[in-house]
Amino acid sequence: MDRRRFLGELGRTGAALLGISAAAVARHDRHGTSARPGQPEAGLVHLHSFRAPGTDSGPQLAIAHGADPARMVATALGMLGGIERFVRPGDVVLLKPNAAFDRPAALGATTRPETLLAVATHCRRAGAAQLLIAENPINHPEGCFARTGIQAVAAACGARLVWPRPNAFTRAHIGGEVLSTWPVFSEPLQRADKVIGIAPCKDHNLCSVSLCMKNWYGLLGGRRNQLHQQIHRAIADLAQMIQPTLVFLDGTRLLVRNGPTGGSLADVAAGDTLVAGTDMVAVDAVGCELLGRDPGRLEYLQRATTRGLGNARWRESSWREEWAG
Repeated sequence: MDRRRFLGELGRTGAALLGISAAAVARHDRHGTSARPGQPEAGLVHLHSFRAPGTDSGPQLAIAHGADPARMVATALGMLGGIERFVRPGDVVLLKPNAAFDRPAALGATTRPETLLAVATHCRRAGAAQLLIAENPINHPEGCFARTGIQAVAAACGARLVWPRPNAFTRAHIGGEVLSTWPVFSEPLQRADKVIGIAPCKDHNLCSVSLCMKNWYGLLGGRRNQLHQQIHRAIADLAQMIQPTLVFLDGTRLLVRNGPTGGSLADVAAGDTLVAGTDMVAVDAVGCELLGRDPGRLEYLQRATTRGLGNARWRESSWREEWAG
């Protein structure tokens, strides 16, 4: 899809979505509270690993620099061995952006749509049979999907946007310190063969930074605000909940303060960096440094490393770095 057509889809989709009635918004429960804590053990969903076969060897981390998101995605994938290393013909691929807030992507609080579209395009070229895009936003989904550009990306690449309806959530076994069992946006996860996260790189007022691990918060239902009291343990649990095929950290723009929502272009700085990898703990450690933070002092990264969910000492991994020409 060329840039002109994509921008046209973005405008048309935004106008259509903003016309959805308020009554429809009020009817659906975005948080999956229909799944009750007393649900019997037999009804729990058990999430499997989405890691692609053979990806434990070879490059684990790629850092691309540049100004064009599409070229940066292509460069990062090239350093990792190509999209074919991760996506096979016939796969159903779930793409998980961050579209939590009703804000345009230029403000840095959500995934840049150009980056999401580039990842989706590579998955299509690899022969993916279906693309799913899912998010359970904090603000109303209609506004979030329109203003972030996520709905337009789905239309542009022929992906199915999975809406967070109440019956799309099921209580799942996670086995974490805080998230032992929890309502999870299970519909897209149960359909997917591969899962790819595409997160923005941003400041967060509770946990210092919001990166790839925190991005899986958007697959939770229930009373998520309860997790704020033990936020670092909960984020480490998210890395235990989802073992993705691949993650992208979109540092083309950095929300350097007033996160996670932002709200002013003055809070955004040029990052000109995209990080991709199979070890999201390592990817997040790079993101910490992009934001001027010390990954060695970020509690949830250290907890995830201690649990064996990845390695925050990212320079110990197999990594490459290039400029996207």
